Amino acid sequence: MKTAQKNRTDATLPMLLRSFKLPAFVREYGTLGERAAAEGLTHPEYLQALAEVESAERNARRIARLLEESKLPREKTLGSFDLERLPAKVRTTFATLRDGSFVDRAVNVIAFGNPGTGKTHLFSALGHELVRQNRTVLFAPAFQIVQRLLAARRDLRLTQELRKLDRFEALILDDIGYVQQNREEMEVLFTLLAERYERKSVLITSNPVFSKWDQIFKDTMTTAAAVDRVVHHSVILELAIESYRARAAKERASAGR
Repeated sequence: MKTAQKNRTDATLPMLLRSFKLPAFVREYGTLGERAAAEGLTHPEYLQALAEVESAERNARRIARLLEESKLPREKTLGSFDLERLPAKVRTTFATLRDGSFVDRAVNVIAFGNPGTGKTHLFSALGHELVRQNRTVLFAPAFQIVQRLLAARRDLRLTQELRKLDRFEALILDDIGYVQQNREEMEVLFTLLAERYERKSVLITSNPVFSKWDQIFKDTMTTAAAVDRVVHHSVILELAIESYRARAAKERASAGR
């Protein structure tokens, strides 16, 4: 009787578990069942062990999916960033951002610095940290987002496009200073910042400081309004450091002496 029941279980249980979309259960129930018997685990303990494996795998798959959707540069993580290069104040502030709680408060983060100071790498690394916390992130050059919004406006679907971007808790706009700076681009960029104001976080890297943003938004009133929305709830990182390229050139020159 027990043999017949076991054969029935072996034949039907995997199919049932697959229908419930429990692939880790399908793969591990036999191995964990043997362990449970050897270690004297109770039925609830055995079930918990299976559930923990399933949960861990689901979380790993979700993070992989979020990472794919984020478009984050895969190589630009904290593991490949030299935090010691940053000014002490920036290091301290950045450490407080890594837990991701600023996203819950819809706080913006802006990094200023000359080209090559690591702004893009730093925000990409922060994006990777957020994804590992199961947060939705999108990384894109600012000009790409602007062109995407311009195309949507021409097709009379700007509202829908803004709604698509709204599902990302953190939107990383890289190199805002490289927007082509005509009036149409300024308008859709301002609309995006206004839509996310006090609702969703925007992370911006910029070579020009706020006082030079009139080069992006053109007129004084729009510039002031844009800066106000960005700064109202924000953390500002100033990367007043030597560029990677300049430092590398000096090191090569010293090595060649």
